[in-house]
Amino acid sequence: MSERKEQKIVVLINLTPSDKSLILNGIKIASVFNKELCLVYHYPKKEKKKRNSIRQKLQDYLAPVKNEIPGMKTSTLLISGAVSEMPDLLADDYEAIMLITEASRFRNYARAAAASPVPFLFINPEAQVSSFSKIVMPVDIRKENSDCALWCSWFGRFNKSEIAVVGANDKSKEMQKMVGQNILLTKKLFNKFHIQHKIYRGRKTSLGNTFEALELAKSSGSDLLVILGSSTITPLDWLVGLPERKIIGQAEKLPVLFI
Repeated sequence: MSERKEQKIVVLINLTPSDKSLILNGIKIASVFNKELCLVYHYPKKEKKKRNSIRQKLQDYLAPVKNEIPGMKTSTLLISGAVSEMPDLLADDYEAIMLITEASRFRNYARAAAASPVPFLFINPEAQVSSFSKIVMPVDIRKENSDCALWCSWFGRFNKSEIAVVGANDKSKEMQKMVGQNILLTKKLFNKFHIQHKIYRGRKTSLGNTFEALELAKSSGSDLLVILGSSTITPLDWLVGLPERKIIGQAEKLPVLFI
């Protein structure tokens, strides 16, 4: 019988000073969900001969974690290959449930994040470590909003987080019905687990709903924005930039969980 693998919160290491902030946020998330903290470095072919020294660097990063939080499970991993295949590899072979990286590297991971089976958490390393206690979640016409609601419910259950839901204000009755259904299901989920939440009727349609949620998150002092990625991506989107890129760019010090 094969050994059961631990679910992991993965921190994508850059071997730069920003790693400290990413790791501290990873420790917080791993503690909230009682998961293993895994430091991962994706190395290019030219660094293949440096793997031993890089592995030691990752172990050095973990040394203070093991000393200060001896009960936390930790691990390190070096991987190579196409960045676009990395989320599937980490999720399928190593039980990753979330990947944490620096917000400024969104362009590097945009394609991988868009097709990822697990969410990406984008962090500004200049910000203080988030408590992830005040969360804003936009709701639009898409059924996939249930994935965002599920993650918010986990933060609510295990971190006692408060959730603010911003519903899209679409014009057609059909779209209004779709938004309303999504909000109803979200509210039902939160009520089931007694999660503190508020629901706001937004001003913008589903196309601008995420930006309105970002405005609320920043003005209310929230410390996490949970968003869906684009449902359909065209070559023009890659050329001019995905809406998610603009959101993460405008988020400043606000962490963004990209589902």
